Amino acid sequence: MHYFLYSVVLVMLSGCVGIPEGIQPVNNFEVDRYLGKWYEIARLDHSFERGLNSVSAEYLVREDKGIKVINRGFDSIKKEWQEAEGKAFFVDDNEMAYLKVSFFGPFYGSYIVFELDDNYQYSFITSSNKSYLWFLSRTPHIDDKLKQHFLDQVTALGFDTKNIIFVKQLDVEPNSNMRETLSNE
Repeated sequence: MHYFLYSVVLVMLSGCVGIPEGIQPVNNFEVDRYLGKWYEIARLDHSFERGLNSVSAEYLVREDKGIKVINRGFDSIKKEWQEAEGKAFFVDDNEMAYLKVSFFGPFYGSYIVFELDDNYQYSFITSSNKSYLWFLSRTPHIDDKLKQHFLDQVTALGFDTKNIIFVKQLDVEPNSNMRETLSNE
């Protein structure tokens, strides 16, 4: 439940769909290739995701041509899954990875993909300011070379890298018995 509320607060507080200085959204963006499940590899620390492991985001097409966003994460203390569902729409044209996302009513925040590999296997995302940062991958684990590339890129762009959290992916899906898995660690 907290994940839902904090997602709502994030969107209401950010309420802006601007682009931070020095950030350029990916051009020639192909939304159909971006759809599907992504795993959160790293993020800047924020209270609405604090304590969550096995975080993922799933993107699906909506009937109104928007994108349905389903964020999930496992709260290791409460031993339960948190989920937030939102919607996203392109701000300008649908070939630029610059969207607005909402988890509550008319309040939107920026969703800007500023790096995306040619095969759509990883992406770096920010919002309307550089206090928000996510590193997503199609796989729950990445190699050290890609991790260092991420750190180099976001450092050069002026993100606060000392607060980056690398997310623990537990290789368990929301329908699995996560409590048993965690108690055996």
